Amino acid sequence: MLAQRSAPAAYWEEVGRQALKQGVERIVIMGAHWETLDGTIRVSANPKPPKQPVAWVHPREYADFDLNPDVELAETVTSMLSDAGFDVSMDSDFEQIHDTFMILKWMFPGGKSLPHVVVSHNARFDPHFHLRMGAVLRPLRYQKCLLLGSGGAVHNLYRNAWVQVVYFRDSYAQTRPPEQWAVDFGEAFSNVVTQNSGPSLKRAMARLMTHPQYRDAQGTDDHFMSACFIAGAAGDLDDAGKPNYAGAENWELLNMRNTVTSPEIGHKKHGKLRLPEDAWLMF
Repeated sequence: MLAQRSAPAAYWEEVGRQALKQGVERIVIMGAHWETLDGTIRVSANPKPPKQPVAWVHPREYADFDLNPDVELAETVTSMLSDAGFDVSMDSDFEQIHDTFMILKWMFPGGKSLPHVVVSHNARFDPHFHLRMGAVLRPLRYQKCLLLGSGGAVHNLYRNAWVQVVYFRDSYAQTRPPEQWAVDFGEAFSNVVTQNSGPSLKRAMARLMTHPQYRDAQGTDDHFMSACFIAGAAGDLDDAGKPNYAGAENWELLNMRNTVTSPEIGHKKHGKLRLPEDAWLMF
C-alpha cells in the first residue's frame, strides 16, 4: 500500500489536506508494529529517527520523506500517560516503521509531515489497557492535535496469498474474491464503528475480540490495539450520538482488508469532506 495508490491512500491524502486547511498543528499516532513488554509504554523521542526498510517497496518511495518528529509533544504525551498511572518512558533510539510513516506519507504528499509522535502498544494486548490510553490522551483532540491509529481491520498474514507480491510485486492483484470469514469480520468491524458512538463504541470494539471470526481475521493481536486506542479517544459521553463513518477500503494479498474509519470526515457536505476540530481516525 505504500507504493501503490488506492482508495484508502486517496482518503488519507484528503485527511491531510483538511488537517492543514483547518489548523491541525500536530499528530499522535499508534501503529501496529511497535510493542513493549510487561506493562510498559514508550513514546517516540528521537529527533532524527531512521526509517526501517519496507519489504517489496523501493526506498525511493519513502526515503526522502521528512518525518518531522516532535520531541516536545513527546514530553507532553509521556507526562499525561504517567500522571494517569501508566509505566511510560520516552525512547530516544526510536526507529520509525512503515505502519506509521506510510500513513503520514499519504497524508502529506508535499514530502513533510506535521509534527508528530508515535506511541507504542503493549504486548499483553489488553483491549481495556489501550482503551484507557486513548481516553487519557483524548484532551489533545481539543488542542489542535489529530489522534490516529494504524493497524488493520482484517490482518492475518498466515491466511494471505503471497504469490502475486513475491513474483510480481503487486499486493493488490486479486485472483479470486476474499474468503468469506475475511468479508464477514471486515463488515463486523465497520458495523462496530458506524453503529456505535461514545461509550458504546468502546464496549463494542473490545467485544470484537470475542467475535467467533476474530482469530481468523487477526492472526495476532498487534494490528487491533490501535483500534482500541482510538475507540478510547472517541468513547467519552460527550461523543455519544456523533456519527462515525467507514470512509474507504481496499483488499490486499487476497484476504487483508484495509479500512479507514472516522467521524464526520466520511460525510460529504457540498461535495467536500469535512474534518471536525476533534477528529479521530483509524486504519
